[in-house]
Amino acid sequence: MTDFLPEDWRSATLVGRFLLPEGPTPVLVKNGEVFDMSAVAPTVAQLLAVWPETGVASGGKSLGSLDDFTFNKVWEGESALLSPIDLQVVKAAGVTFAVSAVERVIEERARGDFNKAQAIRDDLAARVGGDIRSVVPGTDAAAKLKDALITDGLWSQYLEVAIGPDAEVFTKSPVLSSVGWGEEVGVRSDSTWNNPEPEVVMVVDPKGRAVGATLGNDVNLRCFEGRSALLLGKAKDNNASCALGPFIRLFDDNFTLDDVRAAVLDLRIDGPEGYVLEGRSSMDQISRDPLELIRQALSEHHYPDGFVLMLGTLFAPTQDRDTPGRGFTHKVGDVVSVSTPKLGKLENRVTTSKDARAWTFGIVALMQNLAQRGLLKSAAARADAA
Repeated sequence: MTDFLPEDWRSATLVGRFLLPEGPTPVLVKNGEVFDMSAVAPTVAQLLAVWPETGVASGGKSLGSLDDFTFNKVWEGESALLSPIDLQVVKAAGVTFAVSAVERVIEERARGDFNKAQAIRDDLAARVGGDIRSVVPGTDAAAKLKDALITDGLWSQYLEVAIGPDAEVFTKSPVLSSVGWGEEVGVRSDSTWNNPEPEVVMVVDPKGRAVGATLGNDVNLRCFEGRSALLLGKAKDNNASCALGPFIRLFDDNFTLDDVRAAVLDLRIDGPEGYVLEGRSSMDQISRDPLELIRQALSEHHYPDGFVLMLGTLFAPTQDRDTPGRGFTHKVGDVVSVSTPKLGKLENRVTTSKDARAWTFGIVALMQNLAQRGLLKSAAARADAA
């Protein structure tokens, strides 16, 4: 089954993680052939750390052609495809599109109550949305817009990060907590207003270099963040609330940063009651370049295992689902698909964080597994040899 892969996957260079009988295993897909890279680099973080210099063109064990593998969604059977990252920190940039800025202001003013959202949306969207689209963050024009909005009583902390010099960058989820293609994503069982956020995710090595990209779903609880920005952690970081995949596509002659800048993401939600919602997020509408967001995420910090950065979304669902004027919120059983031709399709089903598969395989469990397989010793030997 290859329908979730990039349309040109046979010429793409892909990195991912398979759950093999012996444990989580980094794999490289080159010319359609799958290589077990665990003897070369026991983790994806280590594999990507050496990729820019060596290309890791050899040294892996062939597992055969990718189209010979069968991948199940967890609601259809056991999944063997994991989130494509492991030891990288998961960072996210927020309010990077004008529409998302307006929606965050609406959340703030509605205090997380979606019943009030539409009236506020009608009042704000024309003025604030149009002006935000016309300015570059951090410029003199942006400063003048800020002064005008303050005068009109329309200023917000969300507009500060939308058009000010500093981007919103936060930690989305702990190391090893993200879920992959075909797994369930979770929303808190006490959430009343939530939605998916389809995003391109940049993959950054320990030296701060962008080495590739993947797809992400930054599941968000609007009722929590709307009550207070200080509840961002509860709105964003919950069990199974971060989905990434299906694979990391590495930059090469067939896929470059310009492909990311031009990407158009399609989102589709199929509800258990027959409800369908479709949306689109175009990266050419982003207010800050991906490299600028990476620079701000790096700041003065160091990420020895690299990091991934979710770039934000243009998509903000406002379509009514059940009751007119109450907008959209997830239901258990929703199937969410995020797709773009060069990166493939990320598909997940919605459940509650309480009912999602418990996250028990953390850093200690990974280290124990690698030690039992003799991979930590071989990694140390490689480091000594270097």
